[in-house]
Amino acid sequence: MRAQIESDIRGWDALPEHRTGTPGDDATAQWLAGLLRDAGAEPHIDTFPFARRIPTRCVIEIDGRSVPGVPLFDGGTTNATGIAGPLAPLAPLTGPAAIAAGIAVTRFESVGGASAQTLDDARRSDSHRAIVAVAAGNAVVPGLALRNADAYTAPFGPPVLQVATEHGPWLDQAAQRGATARLTAHVTTDDTTASNVHATIPGGTPGLAPLVVMTPRSAWWTCTAERGGGIAAWFATLRRFAADRPQRDVIFTANTGHELGHVGLDHHLATHPGLAAGAHAWLHLGANFAALEGAIRYQSSDDEFLALGVDQLSAAGVPPTAVAPIGPRPGGEARNIYDAGGRYLSLIGGNRWFHHPDDRWPDTVDLAKTERVVRAVLAIADALAHA
Repeated sequence: MRAQIESDIRGWDALPEHRTGTPGDDATAQWLAGLLRDAGAEPHIDTFPFARRIPTRCVIEIDGRSVPGVPLFDGGTTNATGIAGPLAPLAPLTGPAAIAAGIAVTRFESVGGASAQTLDDARRSDSHRAIVAVAAGNAVVPGLALRNADAYTAPFGPPVLQVATEHGPWLDQAAQRGATARLTAHVTTDDTTASNVHATIPGGTPGLAPLVVMTPRSAWWTCTAERGGGIAAWFATLRRFAADRPQRDVIFTANTGHELGHVGLDHHLATHPGLAAGAHAWLHLGANFAALEGAIRYQSSDDEFLALGVDQLSAAGVPPTAVAPIGPRPGGEARNIYDAGGRYLSLIGGNRWFHHPDDRWPDTVDLAKTERVVRAVLAIADALAHA
């Protein structure tokens, strides 16, 4: 099993671009479809219209020095000449003081938390004309680890330019002296397509509600430890049921748009009305459980599924580091199922290279841990598919 898991993760890593709607995203869909065929399943690539935002000139310039960045994909933008103004530390300013402040400097973590909330509060307050956000490099290794754009379909706030950790001291010094800066976050839009990849393994007992096994298939960068575990577990489960027919239908869906507010899963649910609430269960194979030294977090909709997941993970030698309480809205794609009133089991985790360009095979992946998690996933899926 370990050799197959490694092959699947290496295959993902060999395709370095996974951002939604890009040529790399298309190549990933074809790669997934090919492996589904190899396993004996019939793949379906579900293509849908997608407005892809393409950063063009995205920089912060001070005193002749120019530093590149990546804009928040659910924030404001500028024209090609950008916005000029005095730089200042982020502060809760309003009115004339906000206009005087011009461009704010702050920190953020790709994993969210208090710094992300502070940034979002500032975006909603219209306190600054623009914001330059430095990747903090604490919870995640230093560099340019990006934030997800959960409001991709409804952008809000001023332009926000994300820049790498190394530029923080320079920006702090410039903000303290009120240096004049120019922030450019120029983005074009390409009306293109994106796609989800599906397959169904028919069950032996007609009329039973299906089990759905889902995993995200897009990311900001290559993001191998973030995505690789879910991809490997997804394929392992499909191969299991392709070889040993389940009692109920098992639907496999790998959805694009993860980093952009789950637009791929939203499309899947819109085109399969009733599935979110009507499925027997959704098994969400989420982010980071393949990551080296990464914690494992387990989420579930009810006591039955909580016990099933915790028991099987523990039996496989990977007891979850954290178990989410039942009731609050979960993280990752499980939240879409929660919102629709469906039942779910969900695996996510921590990753020191979360949304970072250096999340690559083999440096960030714990293959032995991933194998144990995959064995637990197979046991969980077996129990659900034959219930």
